[in-house]
Amino acid sequence: MGIKQKLSAGAAAVILGTSLVSCDDGRGDAEAAAQNFASALATLDVSSVAFDGKDAGAANEQLQAVFAALEPQRPAVEAGELALDGDKASAPMSVTWEFGDAEWKYSSTVNFKKSDGEWLAVWDPGTLAPGLADSEILTKGTRTPPRADILGAGDAPLVTYRPVVNIGIDKPRLGTADPAASAAKLAALVGVDPGDYAKQVEAAGPEAFVRAITLRQDGRTITDQEITAVPGARAIPDSIPLAPTRTFARAVLGTVGEVSAEEIEASEGALTAGDVIGKGGLQQRYDEQLRGADAVVIRAQRADLTREEIESSGNDPRRVLFEVEPTPGEPLKTTLDPTLQTLAETTLEKVGPASAIVALRPSTGAVLAAASGPGSNGYNTAMLGQYAPGSIFKIVDSLAMFRNGFTPDSKVQCTPTLTVDGRRFKNSEGYPEGSLGSVTLRDAFAHSCNTAFIAARDSVSQDQLEAAATALGIAVDAPSLGADAFLGSVPGEAAGTEHAASMIGQGKVLLSPLAAAVMAGSVAKGAPVSPQLVIANAPDATASAAPSLSPAAAGEPVTAKEAALLADMMRAVVTSGHAGFLAEVSGKPVGAKTGTAEFGDENPPKTHAWIVAVQGDLAVAVFVEDGGLGATTSGPLLKQFLTAAG
Repeated sequence: MGIKQKLSAGAAAVILGTSLVSCDDGRGDAEAAAQNFASALATLDVSSVAFDGKDAGAANEQLQAVFAALEPQRPAVEAGELALDGDKASAPMSVTWEFGDAEWKYSSTVNFKKSDGEWLAVWDPGTLAPGLADSEILTKGTRTPPRADILGAGDAPLVTYRPVVNIGIDKPRLGTADPAASAAKLAALVGVDPGDYAKQVEAAGPEAFVRAITLRQDGRTITDQEITAVPGARAIPDSIPLAPTRTFARAVLGTVGEVSAEEIEASEGALTAGDVIGKGGLQQRYDEQLRGADAVVIRAQRADLTREEIESSGNDPRRVLFEVEPTPGEPLKTTLDPTLQTLAETTLEKVGPASAIVALRPSTGAVLAAASGPGSNGYNTAMLGQYAPGSIFKIVDSLAMFRNGFTPDSKVQCTPTLTVDGRRFKNSEGYPEGSLGSVTLRDAFAHSCNTAFIAARDSVSQDQLEAAATALGIAVDAPSLGADAFLGSVPGEAAGTEHAASMIGQGKVLLSPLAAAVMAGSVAKGAPVSPQLVIANAPDATASAAPSLSPAAAGEPVTAKEAALLADMMRAVVTSGHAGFLAEVSGKPVGAKTGTAEFGDENPPKTHAWIVAVQGDLAVAVFVEDGGLGATTSGPLLKQFLTAAG
């Protein structure tokens, strides 16, 4: 859809067909009068126009009544070439209204008379709209097409119309019952604020149905008998676009709801009261695609015509001036797997802090699950969270070290502590003494020896770390994702303690759970994974807060040979390292990396708990914001997920 220029009441595009020049025949003044009329009509305020046979105030009042139903839209008005005949003149007016994508265009002619040296517009309601009579006004009717579905893997419906009931007070059914008392009883039954709901019922008109709550039909515990026991209360069946459950991928998909007053004001006339729009997530991002376009019909009718007259008339007494049929919305296809998404959410359901599980298919980049736990409080931790990754970042370190001559069998020194510029670094609590001293890089990786990797800082520069990160598909844009996301940030410059901290995924290094899954997936694929969530009809969507890369970061992507070395070390984490519990997972061998990242100012500091894993064509990242150690907190969650996923 092209970008259209909209007009406001204070700025109307008015184009006069001829230049304004002063002529002896009075053309200039007549053209000025025509321009003034066009400008006034574009703002729907003709109080500044001098009329022949009509008071300007009365004319303006009638115009306001004619177009009241079209508020807040304003037309674009273009005045054509003036025809002059002595003390009479006429000018064609081209009028264009925009209703979403629909344009209503029509032409009319305004006549002018010269009286006492002044050009006066001749009042004619037919100038305002085609064939409009003096006693007529315009009405606007709309009809919204059903909202299109959001689909998951295999076109499984994720968000589709599902049955609900609207529970509320139907005021005509109150009879002699006290509205406030009924409102209070119903509010207590359905769990809404009694005071607020009673005010809504009191303020509503005598014929109103005042909704208290909308509940899913499936599984609702409040019965029809309980509802009808409250005077005036009733449950009205309906269907609305919903996910399978209230929490299902809510932070990713978003929700659908009635437009707010603020949203109406910000829409510049595109939205009106009662419209249903997407709010948050994919529903909001792709709202235009999912909503389609409303049917619009503009009619002319007598100002005093009643609904009863319309309904009882054999033929509709209204005249249709403009009509456009609705355009159905187009379904949005995603890669989310309903089974894995539900499994991820079930796995996190008892985790108190903010948490996330992301699963993707390395071969295609398809995001199969992006779950944020209840502790995230609705935030999309899975895709937008920005956290220090801790030791899972040693996957990046190891790639940079390989590119500087190391192999999994290279010897490195793992000491209990290491001091860099006065700052003391140590290994995690309980680090096995048998893995201290001169060990292979594989063993240091498997047991996550911080000091061994920090000691390699002189062999791996900060810009080489950044290059290794981008080689694994992180700290870059995500053009195929189709959604907002954060794929990480790795500074290209750092020295001293900051560079040392970067070697263990601290300092200014940040990843999201999605980025962590991409990193692990790139190892499984043998090439950088480009994640994809929205399959089709998606405008380019880059990762939010994606950093600009240093020149050194524009290096070679990870190769299959390098990925095989990384996979060897990730498998060692399971066979001889911190994640031995994953050896019990059936199916293809699991490779993993645990991570624990300190944050905050407390002593001892709080920690983020991470673990990433690959199994066949599946890469998974598990994150708990305030979770202790990655192996002991996130590890069991990962095992539960992989075991159930089969």
